[in-house]
Amino acid sequence: MRVVVTGATSLIGRAVVTRLHDQGDIVTVFQRRPSGLGIAEHLGDVADRSAIATAVAGAEAVVHLAGRVALTGSWSQFEETNIRGTQNVIDAAREAGVSRFVHVSSPSVAHSGRSLVGAPAGTADPDRARGHYAKSKAQAELIALAADSPIFAVVAIRPHLIWGPGDTQLVARIVNRARAGRLAIVGSGTALIDTTYIDNAADALIAALDRAPALGGRALVVTNGQPRPVRELLNRIVIAAGLRPPRLKVPYTLARNGGLAVERIWERRGREDDPPMTSFLAEQLGTAHWFDQRETREALGWEPVVSLAEGFRRLHAWFEAEGAGPGNAEFERIDHR
Repeated sequence: MRVVVTGATSLIGRAVVTRLHDQGDIVTVFQRRPSGLGIAEHLGDVADRSAIATAVAGAEAVVHLAGRVALTGSWSQFEETNIRGTQNVIDAAREAGVSRFVHVSSPSVAHSGRSLVGAPAGTADPDRARGHYAKSKAQAELIALAADSPIFAVVAIRPHLIWGPGDTQLVARIVNRARAGRLAIVGSGTALIDTTYIDNAADALIAALDRAPALGGRALVVTNGQPRPVRELLNRIVIAAGLRPPRLKVPYTLARNGGLAVERIWERRGREDDPPMTSFLAEQLGTAHWFDQRETREALGWEPVVSLAEGFRRLHAWFEAEGAGPGNAEFERIDHR
């Protein structure tokens, strides 16, 4: 199958491309800078309709990963990449005769800030989603699913908090904050959250591509299915990086209200660096969000193959190879069930 993957420089993008290539698919990637994957590629921005049209010409399937993933930025920035960019990729894919389209979304599109406990996927809701990222991704998902048809199968997959060795988003942000003494436990730290190890997320996207004709029009949340207290997850990540667990604690209400104030300051000043807190981040750290995976596993014919315990062992080994990991004794004291 001829497959185009947008956003191939991301952690999940690289994993998906590698799997497609290894199983014999003809893969082309599209992103703003060279991927270094040794795969045929087109460079450009999803906001450029003509560049996308050139990239998808002759393709049979598209995995759309490109997007703006950030804690800061103006609405126009998120709108251009996540909403208009998705519309451009959808339009170009349909015109090129693509028959399968996997849109990579986020569980945040259906998260209104309240706890999600064993929740189903839920409907994307731009009006209730929290923050520019979630609102723009919600609108993008609606655009993608509305394009589903008998000859153009569209599936939305929402991997939740992807992490693994080399991750520059979740893991890097947690580790960088810990090194700077800015990593805080919001609230009690006992809120249960789901995460997704990178290998499992990539496998789920490949399964969605394979089964797209039977799943068109559906949105599915993908996780490891192993919810853990947020404090435990933060501790495991920072200890794998050779750092001490965070001791800073911030009450949930203070973190959320402070995050709102910080967001306004960052947006007014046009700052691009990560702020110490945002309301969205406070909600992610202070409220439960874990999901019923029975529908997803049945629909995709997929199950995670890498447990959290194995994932953290791999993360620990990666940090050690990078010269930043802890000694074995400290790491092994943690219960890795």
